[in-house]
Amino acid sequence: MRLLPALLTLTAAAGLAGCATTAPDTAQPVPQQPLSISFALTANGKPARCSAPLGPLGVGKTAATLRDARFYVQDVAVIDAAGKTVPLALTVNAWQTANVALLDFEDGSGGCVGGTKATNGAVTGTVPVGTTVAGLSFTVGVPPALNHSSTEKAPAPLDSAALGWSWQAGRKFIKVEVDPAGGVAKPDGGKAPSWYVHLGSTGCVGNPANGDSVACARSNRVPVTIAAFDPSRQAVALDLSSLFQGSALTKDQGGAIGCMSGPTDADCGPTFARLGLSLADGKPVEPGRSPAFAVVAKP
Repeated sequence: MRLLPALLTLTAAAGLAGCATTAPDTAQPVPQQPLSISFALTANGKPARCSAPLGPLGVGKTAATLRDARFYVQDVAVIDAAGKTVPLALTVNAWQTANVALLDFEDGSGGCVGGTKATNGAVTGTVPVGTTVAGLSFTVGVPPALNHSSTEKAPAPLDSAALGWSWQAGRKFIKVEVDPAGGVAKPDGGKAPSWYVHLGSTGCVGNPANGDSVACARSNRVPVTIAAFDPSRQAVALDLSSLFQGSALTKDQGGAIGCMSGPTDADCGPTFARLGLSLADGKPVEPGRSPAFAVVAKP
């Protein structure tokens, strides 16, 4: 009979231990506050529009008009006052999934005939309440897990056929097209109306349509870090004057017109340099630095 108290004690302890492991989680979600990051497209210090001249661009200071301008961003985060990176939780809408956002500056007017009327110049989301925004970081691109998929089956904004790339069903991370005055002279003596900048991953193997995983030799994603940024009064601009600084827009040197990310395309050298990428391996030359992007006053 002396064993009974001990057994009762062990049983009670086991019961208490069981209750402790199944206790509900009382942790409360971290309160969030909305945040919007503005983006812009500029040329010669002014907003770049489809219906207005862009002014002189490139090494020849060539007059040009806009034909198309869109780009994807991923890994958007703010840098707080302590230097800590705080991810921006993206709001899911027609321009954003939870992982990637599309900035679209063409409106289908003027030289952008064939584009879409709707535009988007902001990335929206939330950060924890009390977060002080001192800087900003993002990457131009689409996450690999989302990049190699059919535009017909993907959610917006990854469903844009205009940004689809036939190479392993990837996407154009940047699509910028301009029409220089007089057109673009080709090595064969012909002329093309537009100069293209199409940035995307290259050297990819694997067919996603067959369920294969895809690996690319050159990622060509552009990380950008801005040490000082105030979202209430500033925007991040893709500056066409900077992007085309080393390009002769009226003369193509062979291959695809302009730069379509070909690693042997001579016209891609200056473009990749302005984006901050190595043309040889598709990696950032100096991670976080991309001369083509600048901070401007918020429109």
